[in-house]
Amino acid sequence: ENQIDFAKLKAILGENNLAPANERYTLDWAGKASAYRILQEPTTNTLIPCREESIDFDATQNLFIEAENLEALKILQKAYAGQVKMIYIDPPYNTGNDSFIYPDKFSETREEYARRVGDTDDKGYLKRDGVFQGAFRKNAKDNGHYHSNWLNMMLPRLHLAKTLLSDDGVIFISIDDNEQAQLKLLCDEVFGEENFVGEIIWQKKTGASDAKSFATITEYITVYVKNFLHYSDTFSKNSSSYDLNRYKHKDEHFDLRGPYYIDNLDRGGLSYSDSLNYGIECPDGTITFPNGRLEYKNDGWIWKWSKSKLEWAIKNNFIEFRKTNNKASGWAVCYKNYLLVDNENNSIERAAPHKNLITDILNANAAAIMKELFSTNNYFNYSKPIELIHKILGFVKVRDNDIILDFFSGSGTTAHAVMQLNAEDGGNRRFICVQLPEETDEKSEAAKAGFQNIAEIAKERIRRAGAKIKAENPNQNIDTGFKVFKLSESHFKQWKTHLTNKEIATPATQARNDRLNSGSLKKDSSLNAQNDGVATQADLLSALENHTDTLLSDNVENIFYELLFGLGVQPTAEITRDNGVYCVRYQGIAYLFVIQQKNADEDFFKTLIAQYQPHKVIVLERIFQGKDDLKKNIALQMKDEKIQFMCV
Repeated sequence: ENQIDFAKLKAILGENNLAPANERYTLDWAGKASAYRILQEPTTNTLIPCREESIDFDATQNLFIEAENLEALKILQKAYAGQVKMIYIDPPYNTGNDSFIYPDKFSETREEYARRVGDTDDKGYLKRDGVFQGAFRKNAKDNGHYHSNWLNMMLPRLHLAKTLLSDDGVIFISIDDNEQAQLKLLCDEVFGEENFVGEIIWQKKTGASDAKSFATITEYITVYVKNFLHYSDTFSKNSSSYDLNRYKHKDEHFDLRGPYYIDNLDRGGLSYSDSLNYGIECPDGTITFPNGRLEYKNDGWIWKWSKSKLEWAIKNNFIEFRKTNNKASGWAVCYKNYLLVDNENNSIERAAPHKNLITDILNANAAAIMKELFSTNNYFNYSKPIELIHKILGFVKVRDNDIILDFFSGSGTTAHAVMQLNAEDGGNRRFICVQLPEETDEKSEAAKAGFQNIAEIAKERIRRAGAKIKAENPNQNIDTGFKVFKLSESHFKQWKTHLTNKEIATPATQARNDRLNSGSLKKDSSLNAQNDGVATQADLLSALENHTDTLLSDNVENIFYELLFGLGVQPTAEITRDNGVYCVRYQGIAYLFVIQQKNADEDFFKTLIAQYQPHKVIVLERIFQGKDDLKKNIALQMKDEKIQFMCV
């Protein structure tokens, strides 16, 4: 019956296996259940392209999404689940002065949504003046739900982010003291405590002379992986942690082993082993023991290697004997540490784990970069330094075409850092940035310069940074373009699910409803209760007639991209267009979208199949102009050709 029998479940588990509700270790807060409901609510919105604000739209693999990030993350789920290698976010710190969207409510009707966010322009983009009007709320510290509001905002976004991460993916979250403790517990719940990597401490400035107590000069970057079993595929090593000047000697093996430095083969003060206290014959025939002794004695000194390994090392020229006046035997036995191989002659990369302390990057650097790009003014006051994101990107082991996501994009620092690092190491990382078109203060320098919202600043920053990187690296093929997408309502009519979720009225209940509406039957509570949940046949008939044509728009490209996202195909796939027909090749599958065609007949579809040889064909219902026999014939022909056919 699709119900849980809790009494039977308790009996199966046994009373001793059930923890009392007040004794569970958990993070709880006001509104948590509602935050999970918001996470689970599907979105009916979509993303539509904006070519005129993009750079190299048809070729680039990068995305800039101008939208509320909860909606954007939901829309991206099908196409990007398990595809993102790294996420960096710099969310509101909840200092008491932050304004962020709370509560998140995107399940309302189209009419409610339109009233709240304002109308759209003739291209379908949400009008700036109406974007999320009234959805921002300042979260002051005297608010009784101060921490709860922030957690309610973060929880669904982190869950959606986790779904987007690949198995070897990692998320970095900038935060300060206001919510660091809550963020750690929240991430333990979302990502799992076992996937906690650590807290990076970033010294962002050198002092704070106006501090009332301690001068807070640090922030944190909380780090979690998707799956701790993939650590080795997630993080790179710090190859600059070794002092290359130490490797100053060369021998006949230089080409294969590189330079080397020497170290003493004997050591003292550690656990003693009699098997490592043996004599070694020196070049002049002298037998030397550990610590340069001439005879066997247990004084705590031993050789680092066994007899068998020593024999192999001498044979393969890993041992060096050096004359010395400080040893009784007159000899020091040393081993060679080569740069390119270990002491068993296996190729290695000399590197160490990255440290969780960053002290060489100051927050003030961010303003300098923005002023350099925009010539005179810094139009964004709180961006992170590009050097910080650059360093974090370097912590991650990347493959070709790995995706970096930032859904609190701000001024676009992450996009800038990705392009810059690609230019430096020849990588091919891709970025997806999401930024709400939050209005700039009308008194700000940004507003005076014509930047009406933060997303406009970010897009211009990426354009200028990309042009600068291109100019500085003329011989490299660096992707500095980006496709701009903006949030929009669906181009398809949404079926009112409350009709199908209700009981269809019988003639008896319909007659009762008619009498209720005419006033001939008294409206009491019992009748209202009976009437609740009943949809009339007229309601359903009207709804069906309204959905004869499901489209709300005639914009061919916008409809195409909504279908693309809905099918889980990334908008950076290979796309060819031809008069309302789109062919998309993605992950070895050819999709054919027929969005617009006035004279579609069997010959038309046969020509398309021969030309594109698709695996899946998606056709708008209106293409058939009510010719059900034509649609049925096409569907059967596709089946014969083993082509999946969808009519929407």
